[in-house]
Amino acid sequence: MDYIMIGKFFKGLASAGAWCCFDEFNRINIEVLSVIAQQLLTLFDAKRDGVPELIFEESRISMKPTFCVFITMNPGYAGRTELPDNLKALFRPMAMMVPDYALIGQIMLYSFGFSEAKVLAEKMVTTFQLSSEQLSSQCHYDYGMRAVRSVINAAGMLKREDQELNEDKLLLRALRDVNVPKFLKDDLPLFENIINDLFPGVERPQINYGSLLPQIHKS
Repeated sequence: MDYIMIGKFFKGLASAGAWCCFDEFNRINIEVLSVIAQQLLTLFDAKRDGVPELIFEESRISMKPTFCVFITMNPGYAGRTELPDNLKALFRPMAMMVPDYALIGQIMLYSFGFSEAKVLAEKMVTTFQLSSEQLSSQCHYDYGMRAVRSVINAAGMLKREDQELNEDKLLLRALRDVNVPKFLKDDLPLFENIINDLFPGVERPQINYGSLLPQIHKS
């Protein structure tokens, strides 16, 4: 994403008087962010002064007073860029809080037809919490909301396929299907111990993968 593309975006927003929220804005390269800061300063100054039209990026555009831009960012996160000071000055910061993953998971599981959604959501979140504490630190390990959604979506698909299967088994299989493929060999026993403690007495569901496993071993 370069400043030319962002400039075209800003032209449309200003002309329409629309709002826009750029998610994870600081993933853009620092060189592009510096140009974007100047673009936004030009547009915000025109909005403040009540200018009906202006020349922006070699084009004459109208400026609707309802135009506004918002951004979200993860400061200090891997692969993210620190915002330039002149860009920070254009936005009012707002503090955010960590969402209640268990409550979100509970609601999503209920939507998929799980009757024991509250208990299962707590087990799922505890699994991720213990995994983040006990397993090794790897850049491709994810225990956040994306991982929660992946597990719930997998469990929901399994629920549609077999309405009568024990719900603990469904969630256990979803947790294994989503997480085991990405874990390193040394972390697998630790993960197995975690789910065995959280799902005591629940037998691991037998899965028929057809000819997949024999072909993998053969290769």
